[in-house]
Amino acid sequence: MPVTATKDLLKNEWHTLSTREVAGHLDSDRENGLTSDEVANRQERFGANQLSGQEKKSPWLRFLLQFHQPLLYILLVAGAITALLQDWVDAFVIFTVTLLNAIIGFIQESKAESAIAALAEMTTTEASVMRDGQKSRVSSNKLVPGDLVLLSSGDRIPGDLRLIVVRDLQVDESALTGESIPVEKAVEPLETEVPLAERTNMAYAGTLVTSGQGSGIVVAIGSTTETGRISQLIDRSTDLETPLTRKIDRFSQKVLYAILVLAALTFVVGLGRGESWVDGFKAAVALAVSAIPEGLPAVITITLAIGVSRMARRHAIIRKLPAVEALGSTTVICSDKTGTLTENQMTVQDIFVSGRHYAVSGVGYAADGEILLDEQPVDVREDSALHECLLAGLLCNDAHLQEQDGQLVVAGDPTEGALIVVAGKAGLSQSILDSEMPRVDSIPFESEFQYMAALHKTNSGKVIYVKGSVEAILHRCHQMLDIRGEMSPLDPKQVEHQANAMAQKGLRVLAFAKKPATANQNSVARSDINEQLILLGLQGMIDPPRPEAISAVKACQDAGIQVKMITGDHALTADAIAQKIGIKKGATSRVFTGQQLAQMNEQELAQAAEDSMVFARVAPEQKLRLVEALQSKGEIVAMTGDGVNDAPALRQADIGIAMGMAGTEVAKEAADMILTDDNFASIQAAVEEGRTIYRNLLKAIAFILPINGGESMTILIGMLFAETLPIIPVQILWLNMVSSIALSLPLAFEPKSPQAMRLLPRNPNEPLLSGSLLKRVVAISIFNWIVIFGMYEWILRATENMNLARTMAINALIAAEIFYLLRISRFLPSVFALARGKTKSIGYAPAIGIITVVILQVPFSQWSVMNQVFGTAPLSLTQVLICVGAGLPMIVLALLLKRFAPLD
Repeated sequence: MPVTATKDLLKNEWHTLSTREVAGHLDSDRENGLTSDEVANRQERFGANQLSGQEKKSPWLRFLLQFHQPLLYILLVAGAITALLQDWVDAFVIFTVTLLNAIIGFIQESKAESAIAALAEMTTTEASVMRDGQKSRVSSNKLVPGDLVLLSSGDRIPGDLRLIVVRDLQVDESALTGESIPVEKAVEPLETEVPLAERTNMAYAGTLVTSGQGSGIVVAIGSTTETGRISQLIDRSTDLETPLTRKIDRFSQKVLYAILVLAALTFVVGLGRGESWVDGFKAAVALAVSAIPEGLPAVITITLAIGVSRMARRHAIIRKLPAVEALGSTTVICSDKTGTLTENQMTVQDIFVSGRHYAVSGVGYAADGEILLDEQPVDVREDSALHECLLAGLLCNDAHLQEQDGQLVVAGDPTEGALIVVAGKAGLSQSILDSEMPRVDSIPFESEFQYMAALHKTNSGKVIYVKGSVEAILHRCHQMLDIRGEMSPLDPKQVEHQANAMAQKGLRVLAFAKKPATANQNSVARSDINEQLILLGLQGMIDPPRPEAISAVKACQDAGIQVKMITGDHALTADAIAQKIGIKKGATSRVFTGQQLAQMNEQELAQAAEDSMVFARVAPEQKLRLVEALQSKGEIVAMTGDGVNDAPALRQADIGIAMGMAGTEVAKEAADMILTDDNFASIQAAVEEGRTIYRNLLKAIAFILPINGGESMTILIGMLFAETLPIIPVQILWLNMVSSIALSLPLAFEPKSPQAMRLLPRNPNEPLLSGSLLKRVVAISIFNWIVIFGMYEWILRATENMNLARTMAINALIAAEIFYLLRISRFLPSVFALARGKTKSIGYAPAIGIITVVILQVPFSQWSVMNQVFGTAPLSLTQVLICVGAGLPMIVLALLLKRFAPLD
């Protein structure tokens, strides 16, 4: 039967078909695979086995999009008409300002893209396949539907496979389903409605073989795999703007309308006074230029870019600049469990042996830690039962630890890795015991029987060690070992009670037993262990929470941010982890499962999303719905995760946070921010940084807007009273783009406030110009107008030199700006703190900004070329001091505003 097209392949429910039917549909051989000629044909037909990347914008398009701002539209139109009027100097300055703004934005975006591109680089994997009846290794992107892939422990599965042969095959599917325990695979057909996480006869692209061997036929490649399907879900997710983007847009629209109205009013007033339409238009242009905060987009971009640099030093890469601020307004963090809040390393935490409970310290696969009884370290040589229990877990084991990139990782089942580690904490070495007590035979674990058995040679004879579920082991035992190594009566009810108590804490419980074998026994059969086993004890393990995640969650909660766990793991495990981390306090909220969520309507789901802190057994589509439900309640949602299953919700969230080390490429591509150290604790630093950046942005706005306000009032009032303009458009552009930016940029470097993580999240609907900020802007604008207009009128009447009057008005305004900067920045307080010995560091950015402006103002006022271009005149020392004195009252005004219109 010829193979059908890819779209037709997706219509087949592969897990419902027999292996013969699958091979028939794909025209493949279950033993020899495809022929080389057929592979070449299918490669040409289906393409490479890789996810289709999103088309990137060209550099030219990204540069042109920098001009896509309402306020810059006015400047561009004003510059064009000014050029038509042959006012070449003004037109040149206007176009230079807009071009400079675009270049700054383009450079900052390019830097962010380069950072993520460097992070995303990774090598191509290889796969073992049967082609022409021969085994070979090929690049995974060369696979085609119908290829026969051979699997062994440690392999990353290169495409979606329908398994046809399995030998103790187990696959870690946590990246796709969120389930932290490897899934045991089979080949038998399944029912149609079996969910993805329970399709045991399928192996999915991107998942990892932890133990065993097997083979499967490729049924989907590239974008048609389950990973590719989730990638398509990402593309369909709404690309939401962040709070700052929305506020800047609303603010720009209001400013745009106000500028158009005032410019039209200025033009009409000029015509009413009998001026020519050309002069009226120039006055309107002057007002538009004065009112437009040309430097504000650049300052915002640079401020956010500085945030990107700070975050990079704190192990985070920002893919989109507004994400820095969005973190500061986050009200809910939805976090995946496995690998994000937890170590993704199974760890034994509790041991029950001969009526005693032992605690185990340490987490993960590191050997750090001890076995404790009543909080005191235990010497296993003095506790025979504990020694035997640990020995059974070490010998009845097919996994081993190996070093990778300086860290220990488990090759095989993570559960067995945990048993190796806990034995190592007691001083037992797997390599030494394997040589001293070699394995003779074994019975591999099978889900039907729920146990594994291994026959070993020991100094005292041959012994069969068994491990498995409590239910499978306990009824086969008739005695138990006591601490002296002697037989004692078994109390099954006590053991069951202890096992249930462990399970209630979210632990996965395994039972361990042994049975002496005869000296001539060289094999072990199931009949050998059906009865007369000696119970050695129980070991309870869990994928433990990251220690730093516990403090990070508390810090977020103290800052008024809800932390919710959304995972594909079991409800009991999720609930236990949530309580350990502090996400859930006792029985204060209910744990919802994916099955329960699927039965809810939109209103019920939104309420459940708001009320509950833990969601278990959740499918990718449900994660997406939960994020949308929280957003419908007005929440600003951050989503953390590392698996393929997290990607759609990462894209939908106001800010998606992916793990850089353990995270899949799909998750990284969907995220706004990537943590390079995979540390949830970095979220706390990110939130703190986001709040600091937003506060610094407000300071920059509070600094820049009054300059534009004072200039606009000067132009408008000058026109109303038939006065010559105290400042002209090119001088306004100098003030807005050079002086004000040089003085406002230092605010972007302001250090974090001690109060940053003690305040509740900002109301996302709070306008950018709050009442307090608006009062400050109006007050400073009026003061700036008085300085400009007053100085201009005074000097003009005293000297009748218009250029000198304008130059002194500009310098008086800059002096006032400098005093204002010193009041709202933390420069002077840090200097005083340094003098008192209360700090060892000081931020010099404001001082650098002030020095820069002073240096720039010297040629602006004193150099003949600049005098000709900008219409200025040289100043004497006395005139400079007069300008400085005119700005001094700003100090008093700033002190009053700190009380009546505070920024923080």
